[in-house]
Amino acid sequence: MGQPVVHFEIGCTDRARTGKFFGELFGWHIQTNGPASTIDTANQRGIPGHITSLGHEPQHYTIFYVEVDDVQDCLDKAASLGGKTLVPPVKIPTGTE
Repeated sequence: MGQPVVHFEIGCTDRARTGKFFGELFGWHIQTNGPASTIDTANQRGIPGHITSLGHEPQHYTIFYVEVDDVQDCLDKAASLGGKTLVPPVKIPTGTE
């Protein structure tokens, strides 16, 4: 079995408007939480996510986060397949991203 997608992020210029749109479209419960709006999927199927407005480019994007055992090993494999690392691994309180 492959590695699971564990989180997603939607970038936009207007968090309130984007949250209202996706909330109404998919029935998501979206709550403002600091610099991002969290998408609560606790009582639904699916994975959690958030909506953010960076205030600079890129403004419209989607990112999905995939759980792997070793981030650097995965980046090395991606490079061997022709990919390119734009941002090196970053330590965060819950591990590395």
